[in-house]
Amino acid sequence: MQFTENNLLFLFLVTSSLSFGQIRQEDSYFFKQQGRTEKLGDNSLMLVSAASSVTFSFTGNSCEISLQSINEYGHHAYVSLELDGKYLGRLRVEKELKNYPIKVVSKGKHSKHTLKIFKATEASTGGVLFSGTTAKLTSTKVKDKKKIEFIGNSITSGMGNDTKEIPCGQGEWFDQHNAYFAYGPVLSRNLDVDFQLSSVSGMGMYRNWNDETEPVMPNVYGNLALNNDASKPYEFNFKPDIISIALGTNDFSDGDGTKQRQPFSKDKFIANYVNFLKMIYKHDPKVQVVLVNSPMVNGERDKVFNDCLEKIQASFKNEKSKPIKIFKFTAMTPHGCTSHPDAEDHQIMAKQYGPFLKKLLK
Repeated sequence: MQFTENNLLFLFLVTSSLSFGQIRQEDSYFFKQQGRTEKLGDNSLMLVSAASSVTFSFTGNSCEISLQSINEYGHHAYVSLELDGKYLGRLRVEKELKNYPIKVVSKGKHSKHTLKIFKATEASTGGVLFSGTTAKLTSTKVKDKKKIEFIGNSITSGMGNDTKEIPCGQGEWFDQHNAYFAYGPVLSRNLDVDFQLSSVSGMGMYRNWNDETEPVMPNVYGNLALNNDASKPYEFNFKPDIISIALGTNDFSDGDGTKQRQPFSKDKFIANYVNFLKMIYKHDPKVQVVLVNSPMVNGERDKVFNDCLEKIQASFKNEKSKPIKIFKFTAMTPHGCTSHPDAEDHQIMAKQYGPFLKKLLK
């Protein structure tokens, strides 16, 4: 477990086998949620999508938070913690409901603190249940901010970007996930905007990384967990000013060679993309859409990719919606796991993309 330290704050985390009761209705008011989340009957909160979060403020210098990894496989998950605007580290969450005591030591006399708990792993690995805290809760000031939704794949999810604890090739495939350090959350913090990630590793616009038949983003976007479970629909309650779509890396991929892979189809890619945009505009006809290429696609494929995006853009030129914009990342050699960007690569991506989005927000 890795934590950052500075001269103001020190975080101490241990796990406990004890857990406390359900969240009282009167206390649920203090918990602010963001991203794809699900509020359960006992007022507990399921963090569903990558970088979904719960935030609360409290007085005093210690508290406990109750977390549990919920999935059909019985494996662990991760959350990233931020206290008073400072990143504290990534915490492994076990499949059993446990308390994670937090002690804050400050040199100053500040007695009020704000804790943000971000899901570091993504929707496809299951949820993280937040079932309460022992903190002495106090009101959390919520600033009205601009909003950006980032739709994408493993790059947008932050897959393979955090190797401080577990090196590449070791542990589970998601053990290096840290959505907190993905380019979307990074540039959103830089721009002081709210954000949501709707992203799934391996997913494409008309085909996925290693298959031609499994559901793609247009099939699952309307479901809360970005999967085939239509019994829990996404309520479209996050009203973004900008929707950034970064899909295509997997459509262009050759997969791992174990399954037959047809040549990339421009017609299928464009048709699915256009229909997906129509669905988005149906829910929010005034949103600003940005189509994004991939820093992992280069050479002749990048030329084809950009040509597709321009054709998609042109197909909406006579619509009443805001003119679609295109942003192009500079191709890069990734330094994270399985040919994914690491945290520093994501910083570079955020630095490239941030000024473009800042102009649009104005």
